[in-house]
Amino acid sequence: MGQALPVTSVRVVDVERITPGTARISFTADELPALMEDRPDQQMKLCLPRAGQTVPRLPERCADDPYGMRWYEAYLAIPEAERPWMRGFTVRSYDRGRNVMAVDFVLHGDAGPASRWGAAARPGDVLGMVGPSSLYARPLPAARRMLLAGDETALPAIATVLEALPAGTGAVVYAEVADPAEERELPPAAGGAEVHWVHRDRGGSLTEAVRDAGPELDGVGAAWVAGEASAVRELRRHLVEERQLPKNAVEFSGYWRRSLTQDDGPTEEDLAEAAERAADAS
Repeated sequence: MGQALPVTSVRVVDVERITPGTARISFTADELPALMEDRPDQQMKLCLPRAGQTVPRLPERCADDPYGMRWYEAYLAIPEAERPWMRGFTVRSYDRGRNVMAVDFVLHGDAGPASRWGAAARPGDVLGMVGPSSLYARPLPAARRMLLAGDETALPAIATVLEALPAGTGAVVYAEVADPAEERELPPAAGGAEVHWVHRDRGGSLTEAVRDAGPELDGVGAAWVAGEASAVRELRRHLVEERQLPKNAVEFSGYWRRSLTQDDGPTEEDLAEAAERAADAS
């Protein structure tokens, strides 16, 4: 299960505003039971309709490509004016009994197609979905105590990691959000968790908070870091070079790039990050 990169349609069944700036949108589809896995940090891409469309135009499955591995070629073959916006998300939860998948949308006005769509989403709306796939799954580093750090975009994945930690692993969480109203309840880890909220409206930043952490990080032997790409790279360097964590004990992922979108090509730093990940995995 999960060895393909399927392209399917998902339908909205519920919309809940869990904070002023976050909408939790629940989807269903007949294909979901075969796609969802019992693991944390399931990442996939949602295809959003262009202006004037109510349903996104999805790439067609190739007859000679049963595993859907050439989906991106088919996606690029769609005329640009009709090609759906595609954005990466993490599955917050999947209720197998109800066949419902929950996804959190960070809402920041009309700055991007995902935010615009999420703010206006209603039951019955339809999106496309690519993945998730275990081809991209990475095991969590093993440790008795783990650091989880990220911004709003990483909170769904952080919640799933907390739910998946074994009883012998404790966690310390640093989460950067816009202001106190954006805090939310995170699930307790089986081994216990300490949560530290960092508020941008009060001048806080994720990188500074982790750098300045004292005894809170005593005993941390591994880390999971995600969010804005440059902050993630800075935190990884700090954890490896200054806190002496082994490179393979720091799982990191740049979810978004400041002043750039997922439609923009990779920067030199993006390519360097990809090379580092490949080197760690080899």
